[in-house]
Amino acid sequence: MAELTLRDVRKAYGGMEVLHGIDLDIPSGSFVVFVGPSGCGKSTLLRTIAGLEDITSGEFRIDGALMNDVAPSRRGIAMVFQSYALYPHMTVFENMAFGMRIAGMKKDEITRRVTRAAEVLQLAPYLDRYPRALSGGQRQRVAIGRAIVRDPKVFLFDEPLSNLDAALRVATRIEIAKLKQSMPGATMIYVTHDQVEAMTLADRIVVLRAGRIEQVGSPLALYRRPENLFVARFIGSPAMNVIPAEVAGAGLGLATGGTVAAPFPLSAALQGATVQVGIRPEDLRLAEGAPLLAGRISYLEQLGEVQLAHVEVAGLAEPLIAKLPGILDLHPGAPIALSADPANLHLFGADGQSLRPREQPPERQLDAATSARS
Repeated sequence: MAELTLRDVRKAYGGMEVLHGIDLDIPSGSFVVFVGPSGCGKSTLLRTIAGLEDITSGEFRIDGALMNDVAPSRRGIAMVFQSYALYPHMTVFENMAFGMRIAGMKKDEITRRVTRAAEVLQLAPYLDRYPRALSGGQRQRVAIGRAIVRDPKVFLFDEPLSNLDAALRVATRIEIAKLKQSMPGATMIYVTHDQVEAMTLADRIVVLRAGRIEQVGSPLALYRRPENLFVARFIGSPAMNVIPAEVAGAGLGLATGGTVAAPFPLSAALQGATVQVGIRPEDLRLAEGAPLLAGRISYLEQLGEVQLAHVEVAGLAEPLIAKLPGILDLHPGAPIALSADPANLHLFGADGQSLRPREQPPERQLDAATSARS
């Protein structure tokens, strides 16, 4: 178990700064996921924690001990990369045992650790096989097992599922979730650009953009109460629809025509202000009375249980997306009227920041009391 603390951590390459003052607390036993678009700094931050990148300024501590100048091998960290990096001429057992043999560990202890890790990862039947005889998911589990046998304080995962096909990604994601349940005291940090992985695996998600933390919180907190428009559109699939509007009394005058009640009381200072209304595709439904939005279906994505209707609405530059039941008889080119519960609307200012009153301070610290799911 290990607690990680980052204070004003910055990383620069020459004159270009890529991490801009990261402040983050990660309690022992938590599963934290770094997410963000390509180039946001999530892998750089992970490599900084691992010691593979030097910290330009700031402090990084594990259990209170300063790690800035500590070698990667002495930090008590094990890392799983995108590539399996298995030795093709070694069996699964030999691949998992290699690092311990190099370190001079006793044979009995090596066998004990490999056997235990193989049982946790359901690799026991494959210990005598070579990597070429394994599936992609099994190879990734061997790479994870190689990290487990080191008995580290912290596990780091750098997009470990990106090289797998869709079915294997789902299966291996479940295996990683089971691994966390079987090791409740382990601290794990996982990097991905896939917000579905983040939502299903994390105790807490750290959303990054351009080397800065945008929001930290539980998956549902980020989904239900995003602090800004970037987080709102990044978390959730398909992305949140955004409609320009103007505050008019207790309601909102939409750029698409008509008004809708505000999802929460608005201050007098907002009267007449231009705002942005966010509506998640899954919160839209066919209108039974007066519609909130009306338009024409330009494209349908039929997914079986649900269908994604791309709807062209006057006043919007891009089609909005409605996630509707798959049993509805919808057709491209047909008119459609949609409504939504005002309570499910999100409201953002012209600067993209949420206008929803905060019930508590922004989640910039991972609360140990709520971070452990196990």
